[in-house]
Amino acid sequence: MCLDFVNTLDDRHTKPKELLENYLDLARFAEDTGLLDSSQVDRLFARSEADPERAREVLKWARELREAIHEVFWAIINKRPMPPMALARINGSVQNAAEHMRLVPVKGGFQWKFDDVNQFESMLWPIARAAADLLTSDQLPYVRACFSKTCEWFFLDTSKNHHRRWCDMTRCGNRAKVQRFYERQKKRSS
Repeated sequence: MCLDFVNTLDDRHTKPKELLENYLDLARFAEDTGLLDSSQVDRLFARSEADPERAREVLKWARELREAIHEVFWAIINKRPMPPMALARINGSVQNAAEHMRLVPVKGGFQWKFDDVNQFESMLWPIARAAADLLTSDQLPYVRACFSKTCEWFFLDTSKNHHRRWCDMTRCGNRAKVQRFYERQKKRSS
């Protein structure tokens, strides 16, 4: 989920396109990823219309968290030094999220549940937690950036041999195959 969140700035390294243009976009991202249901999104949207300044502030925080997550994972992927300010931003968000977590009983066990999902920033808590969980997991070495230089979306390589190169084979992978085919055809005709 945190990698999908990073990908809400499309074409980051070429022609950046902001996919979180307003608070409703942020709430819809949370709905699309299962963080919120449609009734929660409706309530938050109504509240954002009543308090647009607070909604803009939370959107700003969301973008800052997104960029911090991007910087940290970009450093890991490219084997660069860890950016301390970005890591501090994630840590602050994780600590804030922890203040809103409660253990609740479920089917003979327990799980973490976030309280008060009607707060403007409630969808940021599980995103921060997901980033921390991924950073501390054994899956961290399988975080990749799409091989396409016009994309570079982040994804978790869950392929059997962990050699996946594209965020989506039907999108970026297919374009690369078509480009290679075109180049081979061009060489043959020369």
